Amino acid sequence: MKQENTPQDNLLASPSLLRKIDQLRERNIGQHVPLPQLVVVGDQSSGKSSLLESLTGIPFPRDVELCTRYATQITQRRDHSTHVNITIIPGPNSSDEHKSHVEAYHGSALSGEDLRAKFPAILQEVNARMGIRMSSSAKGGTVFSEDILKIEICGPKEDYLTVIDVPGIFRNSTEGVTTKQDILLVRNMVTHYIRDNRTIILAVLPCNIDIANQEILTLAEEYDKKGERTLGILTKPDLVPEASGKDTICSIVENKRKQLTLGYYVVRSRGADQDDSGYESREQMFNEDPWRRLDRGRVGVRALKTKLGELLGEMAKREFPKLRKDIGEMLSRAEKERDGLGPARGTDTEQRIFLSHIADKFQELTKASLEARYHHDPAFEASFHLKLATLMAFLAEDFSREFEEKAAFRYFENEDSDTDDYDDDDDDDEVVDEDFLPMNPNQTLPAANAKRILRAATRDLDPEEFPELDGIISDRYEVEDPEDDIMDWITNLYVRSRGMELGHYTNAVQASAWREQSSKWPIISRAFTSRAIMIVQRFITDTLSIVCPDSTLRDTLWSCIQEEVLERYKKATGFLEYLLSVEREINPYTLNKHFNRTRQEAHADRAASHILATLQEAEQAGGDNATVTIGQVRSSTRDKSNIQDVAEQLHDGLSSYYDVARKRFVDNVWTQVVQSHLLFGSNTPLRVFTQDWVIGLGAEQLDAIAGESSSVKEQRANLARKIKDLKEAKKILSF
Repeated sequence: MKQENTPQDNLLASPSLLRKIDQLRERNIGQHVPLPQLVVVGDQSSGKSSLLESLTGIPFPRDVELCTRYATQITQRRDHSTHVNITIIPGPNSSDEHKSHVEAYHGSALSGEDLRAKFPAILQEVNARMGIRMSSSAKGGTVFSEDILKIEICGPKEDYLTVIDVPGIFRNSTEGVTTKQDILLVRNMVTHYIRDNRTIILAVLPCNIDIANQEILTLAEEYDKKGERTLGILTKPDLVPEASGKDTICSIVENKRKQLTLGYYVVRSRGADQDDSGYESREQMFNEDPWRRLDRGRVGVRALKTKLGELLGEMAKREFPKLRKDIGEMLSRAEKERDGLGPARGTDTEQRIFLSHIADKFQELTKASLEARYHHDPAFEASFHLKLATLMAFLAEDFSREFEEKAAFRYFENEDSDTDDYDDDDDDDEVVDEDFLPMNPNQTLPAANAKRILRAATRDLDPEEFPELDGIISDRYEVEDPEDDIMDWITNLYVRSRGMELGHYTNAVQASAWREQSSKWPIISRAFTSRAIMIVQRFITDTLSIVCPDSTLRDTLWSCIQEEVLERYKKATGFLEYLLSVEREINPYTLNKHFNRTRQEAHADRAASHILATLQEAEQAGGDNATVTIGQVRSSTRDKSNIQDVAEQLHDGLSSYYDVARKRFVDNVWTQVVQSHLLFGSNTPLRVFTQDWVIGLGAEQLDAIAGESSSVKEQRANLARKIKDLKEAKKILSF
């Protein structure tokens, strides 16, 4: 004949599942994710300890001063052998030392009877191990603890049940033992356990106190507003003598008052002055009126224990898939948060590796930018400021064009003083909003728009945005167009400076003319170099933001490399000043053949102009067949005054030399100042932050830059523990 299942067998439908949840609780997973659990809460005088004894057989102390000062997890499970294990689960905020100390405790008993006999002594051992101060005469220690006492009772006849008892709520402190702060601490401990939506609140309510005045029920309502996971347990029914009072209690059990979805149970536990006889004999009173009218499934410890086992099993089954999902999602978030902190930086080696990686990434982006390999990283399309090669090419074009058209103090003869602005695009000067820059790497712009934006990025540079460059860069960028009447100026200069030479000007006159004609070179070249420096500085700061998102670390890093970076900018500007002095402070002289050829062409052009002018005069006087005699040609050149002749020679020589020197200077500024000192040389500002620099750092410097703050270290340690716990939880739930 097939044997039918008993209610106890139904309780054990998921013993392995309940065991997994207990294992999660043992590893403090409850601090990360709510676990299905039954939590017993009530006042110190509510009969909670007697109820627990009736449910578990463990004689919890009833004296107020000896009450439990920590949560107690009581687990009963079926096993082949009979034994009792007693351990301490350290609190989630325990130090490593305290954790090791309490985890080393192991109490044991051979049976439930043996446990009852030893329990007072076991409590004293546990209190001492946790550091609990139990009397006013005791010194040191704490009144309450976050540690959890775990009592596991195993045997072939045990039903699977796990309940958690938390310290009873009290309202008055005991002098020398508890304080007002302890009252609040216990209340917070209770709310910590009952707030989770996977907790069934077992609210212990003494029958001899009006249920409307029971604070624990009010507290439960705060976290279980609909009353869906609160089960009321009415104790001490024997202390209600009046018939009306008994009838009120029965109405509550029948869920006619203060309704709860899980309803109410009424039990009678052993009183403080009663012997240790079985609860069956004490509960005979429920066979009398008015108790006999109650549903037998709502009366007595056995019915309550059966219901608790069912509730725990049902919740475990219902919540298990969600629990596994929650743990997986929480693990992913914790790992993502840990990865966001970057690699660990606790040791010199870790710090050096971490900082070297940042330096390597910085140099990779720098090299790609200088070589215009913008496909190397999406950051290049997200910000035009990183396109160093392209920006410098536009800047160099502007510099060359501006120098050609504006650098001379006066227009030379035969130069057009009405030339258009040196911009070759009518709309290049249009103000560009940086928000217009495409941030999507896949977004493209028309060529004209891209050119306008990039050129604007080289011109719209405000020195006030770079306070660290104060004293290095120039704040003067605008220059006027060259002036006219150069021959009058040269003539006056010669007249004021001539000596007693025979028809030729002296080197002093030539040098004076040269320095004045090139007087705008410093302004234009300094402005160009300043713009180049600002572009490089903007690239460095933007690239550092990409490779080092941590603003605190980035600021510290910049403060360490700033001095050397600025020093290299100064070397660049210093070399520019050297080039300016070489070009402008010495007497003009060149070996370039182009100088003589240009000067001779100027002489020939001037003679040709005289001949053409003479021919035009003859044509006006004699008609179309007019001719020019050799004598007229000679006369046109022979009749010049000495001053005019010298002035023309001075102009032609100055013009020819200026053309050679300008081209040479522009190239030198570009190659030797910008390319060598700012971009490609081995000692440019872009080469300060390298792996070699990191390797050269001392231990103290390294820790000052890359070492983690105490808050980050604590955050990393907490995440490491959390990830370890959650991985273990995931492993427990996977099989």
